[in-house]
Amino acid sequence: MKINKGTLVISLDFELHWGGAEKWELSKMQSYFLETRKAIPEVLRLFEEHNIRATWATVGFLFAKDKKQLLEFIPKDRPSYNNQKLSYYNYFDQVGENEEEDPFHFGYSLIKKIIATKGQELATHTFAHYYCNELGQTPKQFGEDLRAAQAIAQENFNIQLKSLVFPRNQYNESYLEIAKQQGIAIVRSNPNVWLWKKNYGKLTPLFRATDTLISISSSLTFDNESIRKNEVVELPASRFFRPYNDSEKVVQSLKMKRIKNEMLYAAKNRLNYHIWWHPHNFGGNVAENIKQLKEIISYFSYLNKKYGFQSASMIDFID
Repeated sequence: MKINKGTLVISLDFELHWGGAEKWELSKMQSYFLETRKAIPEVLRLFEEHNIRATWATVGFLFAKDKKQLLEFIPKDRPSYNNQKLSYYNYFDQVGENEEEDPFHFGYSLIKKIIATKGQELATHTFAHYYCNELGQTPKQFGEDLRAAQAIAQENFNIQLKSLVFPRNQYNESYLEIAKQQGIAIVRSNPNVWLWKKNYGKLTPLFRATDTLISISSSLTFDNESIRKNEVVELPASRFFRPYNDSEKVVQSLKMKRIKNEMLYAAKNRLNYHIWWHPHNFGGNVAENIKQLKEIISYFSYLNKKYGFQSASMIDFID
């Protein structure tokens, strides 16, 4: 695919419970993840119906057919985080035997649906939701993690994963050469604006949430020339598609207006706009989140007809 006009890029961080096993008490969130699983086929249907291309960066644990296979692909050198609560290998006693018994830690059938849907790219979110900036872990362990992710993807789906999204946006530029060695061609980098370049402590989530409603940063769109192409291509993120929340009902129109204005600016000026979210973000209120996604897709179709606005996955930026 040739990227020569304004482009809407979509990437999703597909994790289920592996996105926060150390902080999410599963007994209180089973309904949330079951609703997530119902939403994913609907999202895929919408994408295919409207020719929307997207990248699904998927945690490697979800690829396993069952617990026996998951254990077979575990690397010998596992992350030695100082905070061992972040190593999800320590939560395997909570994992059931297969997807039917445990739909919170396995996603084999959903991955098959992603692969079967036109325009969708299966990518990696590392094997074990690996945290690349945590103290204690090593470059070698990161390489072993990616090797395991590639191995299980090859074994179960005959696919080489070429795009990478760093879990929790712990972007580590020094790890790009390692990613390249493990077959990665492109990664999602963080937005190139002040509120993403520095950690402001407890104010950081406040700044980023505020920016979803009103502009407190420079434009999040970017042109092709600003995409860094060193060891691997670094494709900036633009906007987190903040999920619908009843407690934030009064600001939903502002959120949607902000996204559509940014899309319009990208379309008019032949720029790229990269929106991302987690599939589980829809689990809290599937109907409202799907409704908002339909609104975004409908506006994309309008911009496509008027300005030639394109749809792209991350891998589409590899020439």
